Amino acid sequence: MSFSSIVKNEVAKIKVDDVCDVISELCGLVPTCGSLKFNRLGITIYFNTENAAVARRIFTFLKGYYSEEVEVMVSKSKQLKKRNVYSIILKESGAVKALLYDIDFLKSENVFMLNYRPRGIIEDVSCKKAYIRGAFLGAGSITNPERSYHFEFVCEEVEHAEFLSEIINSFGLNSKIVMRKENYIVYLKEAEQIADLLTIIGATKALLEFENIRVVKSVNNQVNRLVNLETANMNKTIDASLSQIADIEFIDKTIGIDRLPRNLREVAEIRLKNDSISLKEIGDELNPPIGKSGVNHRLKKIKEIANKLRSE
Repeated sequence: MSFSSIVKNEVAKIKVDDVCDVISELCGLVPTCGSLKFNRLGITIYFNTENAAVARRIFTFLKGYYSEEVEVMVSKSKQLKKRNVYSIILKESGAVKALLYDIDFLKSENVFMLNYRPRGIIEDVSCKKAYIRGAFLGAGSITNPERSYHFEFVCEEVEHAEFLSEIINSFGLNSKIVMRKENYIVYLKEAEQIADLLTIIGATKALLEFENIRVVKSVNNQVNRLVNLETANMNKTIDASLSQIADIEFIDKTIGIDRLPRNLREVAEIRLKNDSISLKEIGDELNPPIGKSGVNHRLKKIKEIANKLRSE
């Protein structure tokens, strides 16, 4: 089961007792997974979802608040994985109109208006959370945090995407909108903001799992950075050592290292004996010992002599 499905299963089980929260959640569900069909008998509304828990939640809301006559149909998705698609159908025209009035979709008795900015419905904090929760259950998804951080909502209309983004950002978040094919995507990519959004929609268990994964990833990334830094420093030290040995061997072949001044010859002999010790360790073997900067200065002098001999 995907991480997104796990989150939806948890959110779909959140108990809602306040009628305003139920209406606000339906207000988020209708434009994301709902569709209307008009016929000579009136209006029928369909909710389609691949998540059984979401289907049960919609069925419970419709049957508990609008009509006893709610149908459920199960079909197979046309996609390769052939998942079940649950269709929750409210056929009673009066109940459909009541629902559409409640979520501010109907302009008057017989005029249907696509209103994606139901500000009068979504006023207080609880209703805003319910609206976002409904939008997530209807057309939201979250990527497994082990792979990447991405939370998105798919909207068919730009007006809906802008309003949803506005509601999300009213909680201090920074959601953005991008167009993908024919849809508008409201998304978040920052881990901290995704964690806040999980809190907003009430996914507490998923939040704990998300944070655990985030901590592990952070530690692993820090370890990898330290290992990479250590490896880079080691490679740099080895390259420097090989270059120093090449300079010393060239001097020995041309004029002999015995011709070097005593302070340079001592460093050269120690370096030839052990190509893996650090500058500090070379300094410790000298008598009297000298510091790392002193050894580095002498090796630079040796390089200058080698380069001068090469040019000659």
